[in-house]
Amino acid sequence: MTVDTGADLHGWMTDLFPICRSLTGDGVRETLAYLQELAPDMQVKSIESGSAVLDWTVPNEWNIRDAYVADESGRRVIDFAESNLHVVGYSTPVDAIVSRAELDEHLYSIPMQPTAIPYVTSYYSPRWGFCVSEEHRATLGEGPFRVVVDSTLEPGVLNYGEIIIEGDTSEEVLLSTYVCHPSMANNELSGPVVATALARWLRAMPSRRYTYRIVFLAETIGSLVYISRHLDELKRNVRAGWVLTCIGDDNAYSYLESRLGDSLADRISQKVMDERENSYIRYSYLERGSDERQWCAPGVDLPVASLMRSKYGTFPEYHTSLDDLEYVTAEGLQGGLDMMKDAITLMEANRNWVTTTLGEPQLGKRGLYPTLSTKESTALVMNLTNVLTYCDGNHDVIAISDRTGIPTGRVLEVIERLAGPGLIVPAGT
Repeated sequence: MTVDTGADLHGWMTDLFPICRSLTGDGVRETLAYLQELAPDMQVKSIESGSAVLDWTVPNEWNIRDAYVADESGRRVIDFAESNLHVVGYSTPVDAIVSRAELDEHLYSIPMQPTAIPYVTSYYSPRWGFCVSEEHRATLGEGPFRVVVDSTLEPGVLNYGEIIIEGDTSEEVLLSTYVCHPSMANNELSGPVVATALARWLRAMPSRRYTYRIVFLAETIGSLVYISRHLDELKRNVRAGWVLTCIGDDNAYSYLESRLGDSLADRISQKVMDERENSYIRYSYLERGSDERQWCAPGVDLPVASLMRSKYGTFPEYHTSLDDLEYVTAEGLQGGLDMMKDAITLMEANRNWVTTTLGEPQLGKRGLYPTLSTKESTALVMNLTNVLTYCDGNHDVIAISDRTGIPTGRVLEVIERLAGPGLIVPAGT
């Protein structure tokens, strides 16, 4: 089986970090092409600008070649080549001479974070602008300045990636991540690299109960495009799903519930967090902010939650240049990847079981009852009989664990022992 480590993922992220991504354009295509090399079964798809998508319209395609602010001597005092965060996303073309006062109307910085370049976009209102740190802003001088944004904003396409890994059934797990932000590591690239590693791990499994649908989208508009094209099959097949974002730093783990908080994805998320983390932060759906807004929207109603490290919007590096390759670590990515593997492993194993005997079975004749009574053997028998008690066809593995207090991994071990001699069978067989 393919075993990608956190160090491998950090290496992929390092390669992808310099690419200028946005909702559309060459940066998205370059990013998807890189990930496609790692997961060759990815299909890259597109939809034309101007297409009506539910209540939205696909925007024009934006591409940028260069951008800068130069002083009177021609020296570039702000340079897109140094950081693609220096330009407001979707900036319209401009080549003009401006005063310092005019420039300030198009400058964005964060006084409370003087060393950070902010991430600013203007997708649906045409404007141009530059982003700098507050310290940098103070050094610009009085001007006049030449401002240049060498960009195009014209009809094109919006691209997205899709991986379908078939299982033994048509029931699906949805994994969603986004590829629409420029050089930010946790908020942008941690999700796609973890999703790609999961695709490689899933593909290498000898068998899978579920079919896995993994999508790499532009946040919001991309998920709306996908819903508009696949809503019927998503509603028919998806049994659980997760948004993969902000999953690579070293801080606390987080779980954001689905809209109603009672889906299978919620139950698995809570169980995984309870069993693998001494402390984690649980967020209400009212604190949402990523594509769970679309997957869980009324009328769509997919069972999608989010498992993260530091939730978007809660760490000071968020949406700034401080969200860099040092903020996200190989260890943090490994933890995020392992957390999602735990969730998928439980998803695959979780099912209802039913006993095949009427009344309590005789464990001894099946080699399940110890011949020597000790404190340890008594605990073993209690685990066997307690799990068996709830193999009534109405309790899945998570419910049995909740009822008995036995960790899910141990419940599965007990189920394997009971299923071996045929004392229990999957419900419905």
